[in-house]
Amino acid sequence: MIEVAVVDASVALKWFFRQRDDEAHTERAIALLERIGAGQLRMVQPPHFVAEVAAVLARKQPAGARSSLLDLQRLEWEVDESPAIYAAAFELSAALQHHLFDTLYHATALHTEGATLITADTAYYAKAHGRRGIARLQDL
Repeated sequence: MIEVAVVDASVALKWFFRQRDDEAHTERAIALLERIGAGQLRMVQPPHFVAEVAAVLARKQPAGARSSLLDLQRLEWEVDESPAIYAAAFELSAALQHHLFDTLYHATALHTEGATLITADTAYYAKAHGRRGIARLQDL
């Protein structure tokens, strides 16, 4: 059982795009959101989380982006912006040849006791699945 979740943008966006036909595993994303909202699951995020989600909302759902962002900000989570997560993210980025924004989520999970990165990003998961602290949304 996951005690602490680091939810990347690929999962969080499913909370807002659940009506779209091309979004897979939205029911699992909503179940995760409900656990977070009920205080059953602690959420810890890297500092760029809101900006990344907001950028996609503004591009793909411009009419409702502001309202969706306000809904997101009603959730409670902790932000980890310690130097240790940046150092770990740099290492993961170099080792996996992957974008730093994605590795920041994983680094946050690795540096938070009991945490797991939950992702729907198949490209990142394919590179990182052999490492600890990561789970696919579809496997929850």
